[in-house]
Amino acid sequence: MHTLPPHAWDLSPREAIALQQRLRNEIVLADRFGPLRHVAGVDVGFEAGNTITRAAVAVLGYPGLELVDHAIARRPTSFPYVPGLLSFREIPAVLDALERIRTTPDMLLCDGQGIAHPRRFGIACHLGLLTDLPAIGVAKSRLVGTHAEPGNEKGDWTPLLDGDEIIGAVLRTRRGVKPLYISPGHRVCLETSIRLVLDCTPRYRLPETTRWAHRLASGPAVE
Repeated sequence: MHTLPPHAWDLSPREAIALQQRLRNEIVLADRFGPLRHVAGVDVGFEAGNTITRAAVAVLGYPGLELVDHAIARRPTSFPYVPGLLSFREIPAVLDALERIRTTPDMLLCDGQGIAHPRRFGIACHLGLLTDLPAIGVAKSRLVGTHAEPGNEKGDWTPLLDGDEIIGAVLRTRRGVKPLYISPGHRVCLETSIRLVLDCTPRYRLPETTRWAHRLASGPAVE
Protein backbone atom coordinates (compact mmCIF):
# COMPACT_ATOMS: atom_id res chain seq x y z
CA MET A 1 0.00 0.00 0.00
CA HIS A 2 1.07 3.59 -0.55
CA THR A 3 1.04 6.24 2.16
CA LEU A 4 1.46 9.98 1.90
CA PRO A 5 2.54 11.60 5.20
CA PRO A 6 1.10 15.12 5.34
CA HIS A 7 3.80 16.60 7.55
CA ALA A 8 7.55 16.71 8.08
CA TRP A 9 9.23 14.53 10.70
CA ASP A 10 12.21 16.76 11.61
CA LEU A 11 10.33 18.42 14.45
CA SER A 12 11.32 19.49 17.93
CA PRO A 13 9.32 17.99 20.81
CA ARG A 14 7.50 21.30 21.21
CA GLU A 15 6.56 21.32 17.52
CA ALA A 16 5.46 17.68 17.74
CA ILE A 17 3.13 18.46 20.65
CA ALA A 18 1.62 21.37 18.74
CA LEU A 19 1.06 19.08 15.75
CA GLN A 20 -0.68 16.47 17.94
CA GLN A 21 -2.98 19.14 19.32
CA ARG A 22 -3.90 20.23 15.80
CA LEU A 23 -4.31 16.80 14.23
CA ARG A 24 -6.39 15.33 17.04
CA ASN A 25 -9.35 17.34 15.78
CA GLU A 26 -9.36 15.23 12.61
CA ILE A 27 -9.78 11.89 14.39
CA VAL A 28 -13.07 10.05 13.80
CA LEU A 29 -14.31 8.00 16.77
CA ALA A 30 -17.13 6.19 14.97
CA ASP A 31 -17.17 3.05 12.83
CA ARG A 32 -16.24 4.08 9.31
CA PHE A 33 -15.16 0.89 7.59
CA GLY A 34 -16.57 -1.85 5.42
CA PRO A 35 -16.23 -5.64 5.55
CA LEU A 36 -13.15 -6.89 7.38
CA ARG A 37 -11.08 -9.39 5.41
CA HIS A 38 -7.61 -8.54 6.70
CA VAL A 39 -6.37 -7.13 10.00
CA ALA A 40 -2.80 -6.01 10.59
CA GLY A 41 -0.57 -5.83 13.63
CA VAL A 42 2.03 -3.09 13.88
CA ASP A 43 5.01 -3.21 16.22
CA VAL A 44 8.40 -1.51 16.48
CA GLY A 45 11.74 -2.64 17.89
CA PHE A 46 15.20 -1.11 17.94
CA GLU A 47 18.65 -2.31 16.94
CA ALA A 48 22.24 -1.20 17.43
CA GLY A 49 21.70 0.59 20.72
CA ASN A 50 18.43 2.18 19.59
CA THR A 51 20.10 3.88 16.63
CA ILE A 52 18.06 1.81 14.13
CA THR A 53 14.28 1.63 14.22
CA ARG A 54 12.89 -1.69 13.01
CA ALA A 55 9.17 -1.71 12.18
CA ALA A 56 7.07 -4.74 11.35
CA VAL A 57 3.62 -5.12 9.85
CA ALA A 58 1.87 -8.51 9.94
CA VAL A 59 -1.32 -8.89 7.90
CA LEU A 60 -3.65 -11.68 9.00
CA GLY A 61 -6.81 -13.00 7.43
CA TYR A 62 -10.00 -12.23 9.35
CA PRO A 63 -11.56 -14.02 11.11
CA GLY A 64 -9.21 -16.98 10.62
CA LEU A 65 -6.10 -15.04 11.79
CA GLU A 66 -3.72 -16.80 9.40
CA LEU A 67 -0.65 -14.83 8.30
CA VAL A 68 -1.10 -13.68 4.69
CA ASP A 69 1.50 -10.92 4.31
CA HIS A 70 4.24 -9.17 6.25
CA ALA A 71 6.98 -6.60 5.85
CA ILE A 72 9.90 -5.27 7.86
CA ALA A 73 11.56 -1.89 7.42
CA ARG A 74 14.57 -0.30 9.06
CA ARG A 75 15.70 3.30 9.18
CA PRO A 76 17.97 5.39 11.42
CA THR A 77 16.23 6.55 14.59
CA SER A 78 15.82 10.30 14.25
CA PHE A 79 13.54 11.37 17.12
CA PRO A 80 14.43 11.15 20.83
CA TYR A 81 12.56 9.02 23.33
CA VAL A 82 9.89 11.32 24.78
CA PRO A 83 6.85 9.81 26.56
CA GLY A 84 3.71 10.85 24.72
CA LEU A 85 5.60 11.44 21.46
CA LEU A 86 6.54 7.87 20.56
CA SER A 87 4.69 8.04 17.24
CA PHE A 88 7.24 10.57 15.96
CA ARG A 89 10.01 8.13 16.81
CA GLU A 90 8.32 5.02 15.39
CA ILE A 91 5.91 5.89 12.57
CA PRO A 92 8.44 6.81 9.83
CA ALA A 93 9.71 3.21 9.82
CA VAL A 94 6.15 1.85 10.11
CA LEU A 95 5.16 3.80 7.00
CA ASP A 96 8.13 2.28 5.17
CA ALA A 97 6.94 -1.21 6.16
CA LEU A 98 3.35 -0.46 5.12
CA GLU A 99 4.54 0.58 1.68
CA ARG A 100 6.12 -2.86 1.25
CA ILE A 101 3.07 -5.01 1.93
CA ARG A 102 0.98 -6.27 -0.97
CA THR A 103 -2.27 -6.80 0.97
CA THR A 104 -3.87 -3.61 2.27
CA PRO A 105 -5.41 -4.28 5.69
CA ASP A 106 -8.92 -3.23 6.60
CA MET A 107 -7.96 -2.53 10.23
CA LEU A 108 -4.71 -1.75 12.08
CA LEU A 109 -4.06 -2.95 15.63
CA CYS A 110 -1.16 -0.91 16.97
CA ASP A 111 1.09 -1.78 19.88
CA GLY A 112 0.40 1.44 21.76
CA GLN A 113 -2.29 3.95 22.59
CA GLY A 114 -5.15 5.43 20.61
CA ILE A 115 -6.99 8.27 22.34
CA ALA A 116 -5.86 6.99 25.77
CA HIS A 117 -3.15 9.63 25.58
CA PRO A 118 -2.62 12.99 27.34
CA ARG A 119 -3.46 14.84 24.09
CA ARG A 120 -5.82 12.14 22.75
CA PHE A 121 -3.39 11.40 19.93
CA GLY A 122 -1.44 8.21 20.46
CA ILE A 123 0.28 6.17 17.77
CA ALA A 124 -2.95 4.47 16.62
CA CYS A 125 -4.54 7.89 16.02
CA HIS A 126 -1.48 9.21 14.23
CA LEU A 127 -1.01 6.15 12.04
CA GLY A 128 -4.71 5.82 11.28
CA LEU A 129 -4.91 9.44 10.20
CA LEU A 130 -1.80 9.25 8.01
CA THR A 131 -2.94 6.09 6.23
CA ASP A 132 -6.69 6.77 6.38
CA LEU A 133 -7.11 3.26 7.78
CA PRO A 134 -9.22 2.30 10.80
CA ALA A 135 -6.88 1.81 13.75
CA ILE A 136 -7.06 0.57 17.33
CA GLY A 137 -4.57 1.11 20.15
CA VAL A 138 -3.72 -2.08 22.04
CA ALA A 139 -1.36 -1.18 24.88
CA LYS A 140 0.18 -3.38 27.54
CA SER A 141 0.38 -0.56 30.09
CA ARG A 142 -1.47 2.61 31.03
CA LEU A 143 -0.22 6.00 29.87
CA VAL A 144 -2.94 8.19 31.38
CA GLY A 145 -6.22 7.77 33.22
CA THR A 146 -7.68 5.83 36.14
CA HIS A 147 -9.78 2.69 36.31
CA ALA A 148 -11.29 0.03 38.51
CA GLU A 149 -10.03 -3.51 38.20
CA PRO A 150 -12.00 -5.47 35.57
CA GLY A 151 -13.49 -8.87 36.32
CA ASN A 152 -11.27 -11.91 36.14
CA GLU A 153 -12.89 -13.59 33.11
CA LYS A 154 -11.97 -13.13 29.45
CA GLY A 155 -14.05 -10.30 28.00
CA ASP A 156 -14.52 -8.47 31.30
CA TRP A 157 -13.65 -4.80 31.02
CA THR A 158 -13.94 -1.53 32.86
CA PRO A 159 -13.77 2.05 31.50
CA LEU A 160 -10.47 3.90 31.46
CA LEU A 161 -11.28 7.41 32.66
CA ASP A 162 -9.54 10.76 32.51
CA GLY A 163 -11.71 12.83 34.79
CA ASP A 164 -15.25 12.23 33.55
CA GLU A 165 -14.15 11.30 30.02
CA ILE A 166 -14.02 7.67 28.90
CA ILE A 167 -10.81 7.35 26.90
CA GLY A 168 -10.57 3.59 26.60
CA ALA A 169 -11.22 0.21 28.15
CA VAL A 170 -9.21 -1.98 30.49
CA LEU A 171 -9.90 -5.37 28.95
CA ARG A 172 -9.23 -8.86 30.27
CA THR A 173 -8.25 -10.90 27.23
CA ARG A 174 -7.43 -14.10 29.11
CA ARG A 175 -8.68 -15.38 32.42
CA GLY A 176 -6.40 -14.50 35.31
CA VAL A 177 -3.82 -12.48 33.35
CA LYS A 178 -3.09 -8.75 33.34
CA PRO A 179 -5.54 -6.74 31.25
CA LEU A 180 -4.78 -4.69 28.13
CA TYR A 181 -5.52 -1.01 27.56
CA ILE A 182 -7.71 -0.63 24.50
CA SER A 183 -8.60 2.69 22.88
CA PRO A 184 -9.87 3.69 19.45
CA GLY A 185 -7.39 5.35 17.13
CA HIS A 186 -9.32 6.40 14.02
CA ARG A 187 -12.53 5.42 12.21
CA VAL A 188 -13.62 2.97 14.91
CA CYS A 189 -15.55 3.33 18.18
CA LEU A 190 -14.61 1.95 21.59
CA GLU A 191 -17.22 -0.82 21.64
CA THR A 192 -16.10 -2.11 18.24
CA SER A 193 -12.46 -1.83 19.30
CA ILE A 194 -13.14 -4.11 22.27
CA ARG A 195 -14.98 -6.66 20.14
CA LEU A 196 -12.30 -6.77 17.45
CA VAL A 197 -9.47 -7.11 19.96
CA LEU A 198 -11.27 -10.06 21.52
CA ASP A 199 -11.86 -11.55 18.06
CA CYS A 200 -8.12 -11.36 17.44
CA THR A 201 -7.18 -12.85 20.83
CA PRO A 202 -8.35 -16.47 20.78
CA ARG A 203 -5.80 -17.93 23.19
CA TYR A 204 -3.11 -15.68 24.66
CA ARG A 205 -3.06 -12.30 26.39
CA LEU A 206 -2.04 -10.41 23.25
CA PRO A 207 -3.90 -10.40 19.92
CA GLU A 208 -2.44 -12.61 17.21
CA THR A 209 -1.81 -9.45 15.19
CA THR A 210 0.42 -8.08 17.93
CA ARG A 211 2.14 -11.43 18.51
CA TRP A 212 3.08 -11.78 14.85
CA ALA A 213 4.22 -8.17 14.51
CA HIS A 214 6.25 -8.36 17.72
CA ARG A 215 7.94 -11.54 16.56
CA LEU A 216 8.93 -9.82 13.33
CA ALA A 217 9.99 -6.56 14.97
CA SER A 218 12.04 -8.13 17.75
CA GLY A 219 13.26 -11.48 16.49
CA PRO A 220 15.60 -12.58 13.70
CA ALA A 221 14.82 -11.17 10.29
CA VAL A 222 12.04 -12.93 8.35
CA GLU A 223 11.96 -11.27 4.96
